[in-house]
Amino acid sequence: MDFLPKEINDYCTLYTQKEDDVLYRLHRETHQKILRPRMLSGHLQGQLLTFFSKMIQPEYILEIGTYTGYSAICLARGLKKGGKLYTIDVNEELEDFALSFIEKAGLKECVEMHVGDATKVVPSLKRKWDLVFIDADKENYINYYNLVFDSVKKGGFLIFDNVLWSGKVTQEVDLKDRETVTLVDLAKLLQEDERVENVLLPVRDGLFMVRKK
Repeated sequence: MDFLPKEINDYCTLYTQKEDDVLYRLHRETHQKILRPRMLSGHLQGQLLTFFSKMIQPEYILEIGTYTGYSAICLARGLKKGGKLYTIDVNEELEDFALSFIEKAGLKECVEMHVGDATKVVPSLKRKWDLVFIDADKENYINYYNLVFDSVKKGGFLIFDNVLWSGKVTQEVDLKDRETVTLVDLAKLLQEDERVENVLLPVRDGLFMVRKK
């Protein structure tokens, strides 16, 4: 869901650097071949992720939720020389598709993909993270936050995607809706956690950006 009026969103897209050929083809083929293409980060958000990554020039990035690799490519383009992005997805059926585009983007050497349960994969990586991007099962967002927090460097960043959840977080929440309940609880947790600074951006379906003090 886009919260900006379509004409405003179109204007922003018009004056945002265009997708290169790899991202354009990845966007198109995801919509043609893959279930739930709405999960793709897309042009505007993708360029924002690249911009942000280039600003902080991370050495190590962790991504939980690869999907078809769009956000991994965008984030990896900001890595400092010799840096690496580790991306995790539970769906092994997407691995070859994502890796093919990561290779086409010239990022094969600096992106490492793992298939499996992030709660088991992350501890095995034994890295200190400059940037963590979380775009996976929403009911586990708080679990992922607790899982990675100690391994995020001081001054490092975490970004959570889809935190506005099509506006459901602003409505009366059904307690049986674990995804929405967790996203509301996450927002409260981040607002009250004195270990971090936070800002919630209404970009696409909501990006929560967090800096560890």
